[in-house]
Amino acid sequence: MLPEHAILFEPLQVRKWTLRNRIVCPPMVTNRDIVGDDGIEWYRRIARGGVALVIVEATRTTKFENGTLNAKNLSRLAEAIKREGAVAAIQLFMAPVDGRNSPDELTKNDIRLSIERFKKAALICKDAGFDGVEPHGAHGFLLNQFFSRRTNHRTDEYGGSLENRMRLGLQIVQTIREAVGDDMLILYRHTPKEYEGYTVDESVEFAKQLEEAGIDILDISPASENAPADLAAPFKQAVQVPVIAVGKMARHARAVEALREKRADLIAIGRGLIADPFWALKTKMGQLDKIIECRYCNEGCYGNLRSGKPIECVQHAELGELLLWG
Repeated sequence: MLPEHAILFEPLQVRKWTLRNRIVCPPMVTNRDIVGDDGIEWYRRIARGGVALVIVEATRTTKFENGTLNAKNLSRLAEAIKREGAVAAIQLFMAPVDGRNSPDELTKNDIRLSIERFKKAALICKDAGFDGVEPHGAHGFLLNQFFSRRTNHRTDEYGGSLENRMRLGLQIVQTIREAVGDDMLILYRHTPKEYEGYTVDESVEFAKQLEEAGIDILDISPASENAPADLAAPFKQAVQVPVIAVGKMARHARAVEALREKRADLIAIGRGLIADPFWALKTKMGQLDKIIECRYCNEGCYGNLRSGKPIECVQHAELGELLLWG
């Protein structure tokens, strides 16, 4: 390992879990069956590649409600990740209720049902052996819409003031924490950008409230093209829980700067791990010349995602499977 990369491999204690380094696989939709052999192998390989935390892709809470996902079939996935030394979490995605898919359309009964769905999903994930769950409150999706004045025009206790717009996210976290106790990590993914219909200051206040409600890790997304982790930095200064930052962190200098300047506690590598799931291990071994670097061509990842095909990196076919180290 190069001396400047040592900061990437400092362990981090979160409750009873020791993250072996500061590198995270963020939730990325793969167009795979996450409990099928191919999906399990995808996540097993990433865990084997040396990351500390694997967050399985956004998973609709209705899949737990209707039995598509259960403790038995999910346990194979959790076990595969943990056997390779990574902490296993899964992102939970707020699903529409009977086709109603906006804050203004959902009834209070719909909201109560949605909260219960998160609770049930979390309990099933706990029974399956997952270490953590992450409500998806980012990127303009339904849960994030409740926080935004642009998309939330409700006049009841779930709309209007900041206190009201925070309410659903906080209730989900509180309900999960009451259900799972201290035996599970709760992460929360949030988008801080002002153009989403709220200010950064409002997001920071929300983060403080989320911490009080029981989250263990705050996952800030998306990223800025400017200084690495600059969007995560205000949250790192405001809360005591670890903060995850994203944004071309497969470029070592950016990842190191984000941690060295204390803008974040953890760095998430997305497309870089699609290109080379062994990025962390190769970095630790000092074999940077062996890393398959993401070219940001967006062909096998975003291209396949849009067309409904399983995501991959086009370089794998060009370079050969052996370079992936199994």
